[in-house]
Formats: sequence, structure tokens, C-alpha cells
Amino acid sequence: MIDAVVHRPNYVPERQRAYQASHSPIYYRPPRSRLYLGAYFTLFGVGMCGTVYGVYQLTMGKPARE
Repeated sequence: MIDAVVHRPNYVPERQRAYQASHSPIYYRPPRSRLYLGAYFTLFGVGMCGTVYGVYQLTMGKPARE
């Protein structure tokens, strides 16, 4: 029962060779990294735009009523 966990082939050396042979930046080497980074930067950009908009709205205020 525990043989499936204990007696497994070691894939670390071949994966390490694949990572080190690549000339792309380290954050683009893992699988699906472009998807994760794209989603992160999109959410970051939307959050920053919302923050800038909120700060603009707070600093400009409402027009004075007469």
C-alpha cells in the first residue's frame, strides 16, 4: 500500500535540466506561468486603476451647491 508513495522514480534531475537549459526568464519557465502572470497583472492593473479613480474622486470632491 505504501509502495506507491515510497518507490517512485526521481524526476527532479531531468526537470532541473529542463529549467536550466531554458533561456527564458525564470518566472516564465514553469507550465501555465504566462496564464498566471497575465491574470495577476490584469487584476493588479484593474486594482490600481480603481485606486487612482477613487483618489481622484476624493480629491476633486463634489461641486458646491448654490
